[in-house]
Amino acid sequence: MESIAIDQTDLLLLDALQQDASLSNQALAARAHISPPTCLRRVKRLVDSGLVEKQVAILGVDKLTPLLGHGLTAIVEITLERQGEEAQAAFEQRVAADAAVQQCYRVSPGPDFVLIVHARDMPDYLALAQRLFTADANVRNVKSYFSVKRSKFGTRVPLPARLPG
Repeated sequence: MESIAIDQTDLLLLDALQQDASLSNQALAARAHISPPTCLRRVKRLVDSGLVEKQVAILGVDKLTPLLGHGLTAIVEITLERQGEEAQAAFEQRVAADAAVQQCYRVSPGPDFVLIVHARDMPDYLALAQRLFTADANVRNVKSYFSVKRSKFGTRVPLPARLPG
């Protein structure tokens, strides 16, 4: 991966985009105290470099619940039988491709992976568990925790107010 240098203006842009990626280029430029053409060029560079991976809409779960039902969120610990790089990469690739898996982390110590998964209901979760865990001969242990309330949900990466140095 090619290295990219960022400055204070880039930090302002990244922070503003994390708060609201739907800002117009004009509004974003005003927040970063730069001209709109400069803003457009800098944001494109940040996106092209991979510092901005994607822009998404975060849905209002509480407002969707009456329309779609509560659904089921589970935090799942996975321990593999074999922990070699190839076995971990194969498991990681398989679960990352499943739409029900919202987040996947390799962790240490303890289990090999922690997943955040979402299912419509318990039968849907059981189908997911069969598909991703039970059918995989390399999965040794699965421990699931079911969320009864979401107290906080965030996507923001904390950025320093100023660059070091």
